[in-house]
Order: sequence, then C-alpha cells, then structure tokens
Amino acid sequence: MSPRSSVGSALSRRSGLLAGFGVALLVLASLIGGWWLGRQGPSTSAELRSRQVLQQEMLRLRQQQADGQASDVEQRRLLQLLLALEQPAEATQLLEAMADQQPDRWSLRLLLAELRRDQNDRAGAEREVRQLLNLKSDRIEALQLMALLQLEQGRGAQAQTHLTSAYVAATKPQLQPQALPIGLILADLMLQRGQLEQADGLYRSLAASFPGDVRPVLARALLKQQQGNSKLALELIAKARAMKPEQWDARVDQVAASWGLKPLQRPTKGTATKNPAPTSDPPAPSISSPDGATGAGAPTAPSLPQNPASAAPPSL
Repeated sequence: MSPRSSVGSALSRRSGLLAGFGVALLVLASLIGGWWLGRQGPSTSAELRSRQVLQQEMLRLRQQQADGQASDVEQRRLLQLLLALEQPAEATQLLEAMADQQPDRWSLRLLLAELRRDQNDRAGAEREVRQLLNLKSDRIEALQLMALLQLEQGRGAQAQTHLTSAYVAATKPQLQPQALPIGLILADLMLQRGQLEQADGLYRSLAASFPGDVRPVLARALLKQQQGNSKLALELIAKARAMKPEQWDARVDQVAASWGLKPLQRPTKGTATKNPAPTSDPPAPSISSPDGATGAGAPTAPSLPQNPASAAPPSL
C-alpha cells in the first residue's frame, strides 16, 4: 500500500471504524494533512519554490534536533515537514523518540503505529498499539486500530474475540458510555466478516441501550440500504431525525438523496413522536461473552467497524 493511499485509509478508517465517534484529532489531522499535501507533488513553479522553502526549514529544524536544541513545538513542526516531504522513515524515528519522551501523550504513539502500518510494518504497529492498550484497555482509538491490523493480517476472529471481551466489560456490571463506540467498532467488524445478522442485532441493541444517540440508528440505516431495503433505511433515518430535530445534520439528507430516497422534511414542533420506529424487527439478540455468559441488552456476536475512519484521530 502506498503512503498516499494509506493516509487516506487512515483518515477514513477513523471515521468508519468508529462509526461516527468524532474523536478530536486536530494536531494529528494537520500532520497527516501535511503529509497528503506533500504527496501530491509540485505541479507549478510556485509550488516548487514553496517546496524548496519547506526543505530549507526542515534542514534547519533537523540540525536543531540533532544538536538537542529543538523545542517541543519545533519537533512537531519537523515531524510535519518530514511527512509532507515524503520522508516517513525519518519521521518514524523522530516520532518514536517523541513518544518515548512523552509517554502521557498517547496520540503520539497512536500516530507512530499509523506510520509503521503505512510502511507495511504491521507487527511494529501492533506492538505500539499494545502499549497503548496496556495503559488503558478500553482506549477506543487503540481498539479500533488493533482490530484493523488484525483483520488485515487475516486474524479477524482474534480481533472479534478481543472486541467482544472489551464490549462485554463495558456493559457489566453496569452499562458504561464506552460500550457504544466499542459496540460500533464491533458491529463494523462483523459486517466486514460477513456477519450481517449479528451486526444488525448489535445495532438494535446499541440503539436500545443508548436511546438518545442517533449513531447506531444511522449505522443500521446504512446497513439496510446496502441490503436493498430502502424503505426501512428511510424509516430509520426519519427515526434518527425525530430524536434530535434541532441538531440534525443536513448531510444525512444528502446521503439519503444519493441513495435515491426523497430528502426528509424537518418535523414540526410536536410531531417528533409521529415518526415511529420500524415495527417489523424481531427482538435484538444478546451478545455472548467469551465464557458463554450473556449480557443483557448486548448484541450477539462481536465485530469491527466498516469505516475505519469513523473515529477521528486524537489530538497531539
């Protein structure tokens, strides 16, 4: 996989794998953004001159780093320049040093794992992610990337077992907020492994457990549309819109229109309850823990998110 394509997949993975989390990764996004821009290559004399300026700045900062005089801000700028100027090996070396020096800034190690993955060092990437999970076993971004790495290496069953354990732990002895993002990642993994019914059941369970959150409802709408059930997909979108009519994102209507569905009308005051949820669905199954126990309100089997990009990257 080329660096350019993997950068795109890294961003999309976060949104998809986390199926709509919206984790703030402004600094990381800017770093990756600079990398992507650098990959486009200069096409005009102005762009060429700009690239030369960046190279000069990189050389200056590289010397400061070698002399041990680079500040934290300068190190981050150097990292951004190395990525933009297509020097991932040196960027990886710098980022590894930064992550070791600042162990509390977990986003640095997460980006390091991303860079290793981009260079086809999946074993190295997995090693970095394990360090994050050893510090915080329910770190959403780390769970997401670990599942993706395992899936890419043909270890989807292992990824599903790991996510299922994390999901069950987030639902017992009582439901925790992180159960929702973990469940969304798990459902996406199920979809990628062809377990459509289990993913559907998990979405329904998540929607029941988190009735104020539209994400599992919208994720299920997408699944139904992909299965050719446009009627149910539209009903689910209407249900999601009725849940939070004043916070509705018009882009969802645009997606519905791209499916060939008529854009929804904003419900008027007092009509939110007139958009009933589909009544044709059977009860959502419960999800089994690795030892065979079942958690109430949890779906049946585990999986990983389809859109690895559904979770935005963390801030540095």
